[in-house]
Amino acid sequence: MTRIALSLVSHTNAGKTTLARTLLGRDVGTVRDEPHVTDRAERHALIETPDGDALELWDTPGFGDSARLARRLAQQSNPLGWFLAELWDRFRDKPFWHTQQAVRNVRDHADVVLYLVNAAEAPQDAGYVGPEMRVLELLGKPVLVLLNQLGAPRPADEEDAQVQRWRAHLAQWRHVRDVLPLDAFARCWVQEIAWLDAVGRMLPQDKRSAFERLATAWQARRERTFTQALQVLAERIARAATDREAVEESGVIGRLRELGKALGLNREGEPGPRETAMLRLAARLDADISGGNDRLIALHGLEGHARQQILARLADHYAVRARVSEGKAALVGGAITGALAGLKADIASGGLTLGGGLLLGGVLGALGAAGLARGVNLARGTDRTWVAWTDDVLLEVAEASLLTYLAIAHYGRGRGEWVEGEAPAHWQPLVREVLAAARPAWLQALGARQQLEAPALAARLAPLVDRAARDVLVRLYPQQLPRRRDGIPA
Repeated sequence: MTRIALSLVSHTNAGKTTLARTLLGRDVGTVRDEPHVTDRAERHALIETPDGDALELWDTPGFGDSARLARRLAQQSNPLGWFLAELWDRFRDKPFWHTQQAVRNVRDHADVVLYLVNAAEAPQDAGYVGPEMRVLELLGKPVLVLLNQLGAPRPADEEDAQVQRWRAHLAQWRHVRDVLPLDAFARCWVQEIAWLDAVGRMLPQDKRSAFERLATAWQARRERTFTQALQVLAERIARAATDREAVEESGVIGRLRELGKALGLNREGEPGPRETAMLRLAARLDADISGGNDRLIALHGLEGHARQQILARLADHYAVRARVSEGKAALVGGAITGALAGLKADIASGGLTLGGGLLLGGVLGALGAAGLARGVNLARGTDRTWVAWTDDVLLEVAEASLLTYLAIAHYGRGRGEWVEGEAPAHWQPLVREVLAAARPAWLQALGARQQLEAPALAARLAPLVDRAARDVLVRLYPQQLPRRRDGIPA
């Protein structure tokens, strides 16, 4: 049985407890926007193995008046002994008292020190860092500096530039072994694995085998969440692909009214049968997206609920496959031959697709309409008119789903309940590029939706969703991918 302890230390009110909650996936300690909220060191189990190995995280009180402390230490012949022998009154000199508790914890327990800094500050403006580095230097423990409060995720080159600035600033301290971004509010599990890899390199040799088991267990847990989340997305897309809504029959007059509406000849009024069917289809997708997002939120150890998704941007994308009576088709076709010149329709798939496709033109007469009706009804066995989502809409659903996954996977528990916000600007073009590159494979899989039920289609889509998500993460974090164990790059 091997226990490995990580002491989380920083200047007061830098976000230690918030980061601890994010890493642990549960609420611990007290979080308030004021100094010295944590007044004693608290131990938490990050992960344990069946062999009895344990990785522990200590949340410690924040350093206080570091500059004054550093001056006092410089005056002592045995600074560490003097410092720990002093018994400062915890109420009269609270900053010194809290610093003492943090130093005791590092001395007595830590294998590695996790030193958290506020990355919103420029390194040269963070005047507390130098004195606190001098205190930690006395303890002789390896230090991994973590950049917190980075703001919303940014492109990899921008984030790496900030990391390099801090590395250059801290290069004078030999006990600082590495600097990594690990934001308490917006970090991804890929970054957690990179952080564990860095910790492993700092441990003494006799603890590395145990740590390897612990890190493997940690990554396996994150990979399970990843796989389960992507399965939610694949099932969502499959249900949307196989969903359809029947259009209530409206007779010849109703069809002429619908055509007039398509051509802009009708007055505003209640939606017709086709629009009603579309709204029902959209409502089901809306509810499915919200319910699936709630599952993603819970999978990632968060609380809260997704708000209803308004699918206005998908409203123009629905396929219509119509059952047309041969006699009525001849009548209507003969009456509106010229009017069809401006109506877009797509008959390549054996159905009519409003909203885009091939121009049917003004050459459709009575016999042509009757022939089209026979082709649709007999070739597809259609006995009713129905509406369904087009391939383009389903790819938009895939894009939106991947963006939502990224938002939830980056949401640190320390932020509190899940709140939906705008995705970082660089995410959408990246996701869109990844999906565009794989478009032929997606269209091939979606092309089987008429012959498959949703579960079978989800099984076909799952590898495509997995590959797309992995490609996106590889591009988002090229500098922070796991260097060991089977993980995202595999």
